[in-house]
Amino acid sequence: MTRSERKSYTLREIAERFGGEVVGDSAARVTQVATLENARPDTVTFLANERYLPQLKATRAGVVILGTALREATELPRLVCANPYAYFARVSGLLNPSRQPNSGTHVTAVVDGSAMIAADAEIGPLAVVGRNARIGAGCIIGAGCVIGDNAVLGAGVRLHANVTIYEECVIGDRVILHSGAVIGADGFGIAMADERWIKIPQIGRVVVGNDVEIGANTTVDRGAIDDTVIEDGVKLDNQIQVAHNVRIGAHTAIAACAGIAGSAKIGRYCSIGGASGIAGHLTIADHVEISAHTIITKSIDKPGTYTGAYPFEPNRNWRRNAAQLRHLSDLADRLRALEKKLAALERSES
Repeated sequence: MTRSERKSYTLREIAERFGGEVVGDSAARVTQVATLENARPDTVTFLANERYLPQLKATRAGVVILGTALREATELPRLVCANPYAYFARVSGLLNPSRQPNSGTHVTAVVDGSAMIAADAEIGPLAVVGRNARIGAGCIIGAGCVIGDNAVLGAGVRLHANVTIYEECVIGDRVILHSGAVIGADGFGIAMADERWIKIPQIGRVVVGNDVEIGANTTVDRGAIDDTVIEDGVKLDNQIQVAHNVRIGAHTAIAACAGIAGSAKIGRYCSIGGASGIAGHLTIADHVEISAHTIITKSIDKPGTYTGAYPFEPNRNWRRNAAQLRHLSDLADRLRALEKKLAALERSES
C-alpha cells in the first residue's frame, strides 16, 4: 500500500475507537506510525519510557501516545492512556490492516478434488492441498505451502510462503504462520534395541488454537500418541523447537531459538526468553517469566521470574572460574568436614 493509498485518521477518530484522553488538536490527522526519531507530521509515535524524553522534545510527529504520568511532557497533540505501547500496537494495526484474500486458486496450485475450500479463500502459486483437507473462510495460503491430508484450517488463517502443515493437524481461527514453519513433523521418538534405533510411530496431531502466531522456521512436532497442543493466543518467535506432546498454555510468548523438550507442560501467560531450554516432562506454572539463555531442568510450581544465565567475562577469567567450578563438590565436602570439626571443638571447650 502506497502512502497515497493509505487511509488517514484524526486524533478524535482514533480515540473513539480505542479510548484514551485527547489533549490538543483533535483534528490532527495521521496516516502511519513512526519512531520518535523518524516521525513526520503525518505520523503517530509513542513514548513509554522516560529515558527517551530527549527524543520526544525533538520529534516531528503529528500525534504522540503518552502514559498518564507524562501527560504534560509535550505540547504536541496527544493521546493519554494507561498503556502507551499496547495503544500504539492497536493504532498500528488500524493504520496497517492485513490484506484481504484474493479469492481463487492459482493455476499452478495442486488441490485434491476432495478438499473443501471456502469460496473466498486464496490458494497461491505452487501450493499443494491434500485429500479431505479443509480450509476456512478468508484464508490466504501463500506460495509453495503444503497442507496435508485431512488437515483443518479455521477462518482467517494466513500462511506465508513455504509453510508445511502435516496430515491431520488442526489450525484454529486467525492463525499466522510465517515462512518455513513446519507443523506436525514426527517427534523424536526412538527406542534402542539390539544395538540399533527403532522408530516409534508418531500418531498424535498438532492442535493450534485461535489467534496464534508462529514465526519463521519454527517447528512444532506432532504427538507420539496424544496431541501436541498450542492454546489460544500463544506467540512463538522464529526458530523455536516444540517437541512432541508439549502443551503451551494460552497467551504465552516464547522468544527465538528456545527449545522445548517432549511432554513439557507450560502454563498460561508465561514469557520465555530467547535461547532458553526446557527439559522434557516438566510442568511450568502460569505467569512464569524465564530469562534468556536459562535452562529449566525441574518443574516450576510458583509464578515469578527465573534466571539461570551465567554472565560473560573475559575468557581468561572464565576459564579460571570454570576450572574452580569443577572442584566445587570437593570444596563443599571439605567445608562440611571442617564445620563438623569446628562444632566438635566448640563442644569440647564448653
